[in-house]
Amino acid sequence: MILSLFRKPKLTEPVYAVYNAIVAQSRREIFYAEWGVPDTLTGRFDMISLHAALVFRRLRSSERETKEFAQNVFDCFFKDMDRSLREMGVGDLSIGKRIEKMGGLFYGMLSSLSAILDEDDRAELADFISRNFHEGQPHAALDVFADYILRSDSLLRTQEVAAIMQGRVTFGDPK
Repeated sequence: MILSLFRKPKLTEPVYAVYNAIVAQSRREIFYAEWGVPDTLTGRFDMISLHAALVFRRLRSSERETKEFAQNVFDCFFKDMDRSLREMGVGDLSIGKRIEKMGGLFYGMLSSLSAILDEDDRAELADFISRNFHEGQPHAALDVFADYILRSDSLLRTQEVAAIMQGRVTFGDPK
């Protein structure tokens, strides 16, 4: 996916719709107010990464069209991160390094989360949440956070890939 920086992405309406759904779900107040996710740039990036990873798990496919769509959502995500960094005043010379670091963090999250969910390992999921969202510390909402991720992953598995590629994606309700 990192090689996509050398090609022009196809940021179609369905791509934006899926990315906007990821961002909207990631901004739900409950994650920050009750579940202990820091309401910071890093915390928000981590929540977007979590929801994007869940969508990309659903879009795992060997079919070229599905891969291209997932790549375009990824490109949209990192184009938005680039824009956000520029709006915060990050200089042109350091943008590339920051985006590269963010890409590495995202891939690490995607890889870890996919392995944990593929193994159906709730203890590892709790560890994953603690490491990624609570600085390794225990949190009272850990179980409800894990339940949410499992419900969202399950719900996404029931959604037709074709519908997602038309811009329709639904996550579980965190409440």
